[in-house]
Amino acid sequence: MTILVFALVALAVCALLVLVHRWLWIRLVRDTTAPGARTRRIGTALTIALPLLSVAALTTGRAGAPFWLQQTVAWPGYLWLAVLLYLTLTMLVAEPIRALLLRRLAHRVPSGAVAGPPAPQTVPRAAAVAVGTVATGTYGVLRGPSVRRVQVPLAKLPRAAHGFRIAVVSDVHLGPVLGRAHTQRIVDTVNRTQPDLIAIVGDLVDGSVPDLGPAAEPLRRLSARHGSYFVTGNHEYFSGAQQWIDHVRELGLTPLENARRALPHFDLAGVNDIQGETEGKGPDFQAALGDRDRSRAAVLLAHQPVVIHDAVRHGVDLQLSGHTHGGQLWPGNYLAELANPTVAGLERYGDTQLYVSRGAGAWGPPVRVGAPSDITVVELASYQA
Repeated sequence: MTILVFALVALAVCALLVLVHRWLWIRLVRDTTAPGARTRRIGTALTIALPLLSVAALTTGRAGAPFWLQQTVAWPGYLWLAVLLYLTLTMLVAEPIRALLLRRLAHRVPSGAVAGPPAPQTVPRAAAVAVGTVATGTYGVLRGPSVRRVQVPLAKLPRAAHGFRIAVVSDVHLGPVLGRAHTQRIVDTVNRTQPDLIAIVGDLVDGSVPDLGPAAEPLRRLSARHGSYFVTGNHEYFSGAQQWIDHVRELGLTPLENARRALPHFDLAGVNDIQGETEGKGPDFQAALGDRDRSRAAVLLAHQPVVIHDAVRHGVDLQLSGHTHGGQLWPGNYLAELANPTVAGLERYGDTQLYVSRGAGAWGPPVRVGAPSDITVVELASYQA
């Protein structure tokens, strides 16, 4: 039954994509070029090739294709998905304007006169808006994440820990698009903040250790007085979670697999991502937090914000998460709000606070619109200070 539902959804999505591409071909190619013209042939070829590249970008990794092939199709395929989104949105806005202009022009034509079809000026403008939006969003990702600073007061935090700084890194998504250079930018940015502790809260990679091990190598140079910690995200389980847990340990990070570390002034815990349940290795809050001294403050690393209610039940003071990307591509933030209690920033749930990072990378298209990437330095504050 599940396979049938998946097949029906996939068929519906494919049908929708075909209809959207046909509509865009009519407006952008057929209506703007002469029959038999070279530009029409090129436009038609791109209308066929670009969606095929997008499908290839989405499927080659899961299909086990060689990494060089994944890299070859990833850039054009993923970028077209982003352009397609904003081209469709801008064309939906442009179509009513175009229809209004055509109607006004028709009223101006004298009775009996023959008027040629007006040039659809809204079309090239819509295309320019879409391409410009994607280009700007791509530059933002490749430039690297900015640093956000957030102060979080914790009632149980002793005065001696006031000002303790945790660099939160999430959703790097190393893969066929973002590689070693991106990792190095993140490491350099984190180290410049001189944090007391570094927390990588999942979705570090999209691929295997043999393919992405060199891209992850700069993580070895992360530097913090109390060390660097790692918890899995859902994408680690698509990529071989155990091999990455072992590899980040070799790089000097400490994986927290439903485990806790007692730091000098508070407890640091981490739980596996929910996706791990498919392998019998999902989050275990009892193992991570069940036997701790609740008079001490507790900071939890958990990839997905949706586990906040488990954190509240186990007396966590602060949960640090990612996963949402802040929506990544507007209006994706509205969809993210449907699936997550908090999409980005700091919110309170009872006695527990939840901070959600927008992430340091990007999944799929290396593009962000309305949700710039970030590395957050969370500064813990004591009420006793």
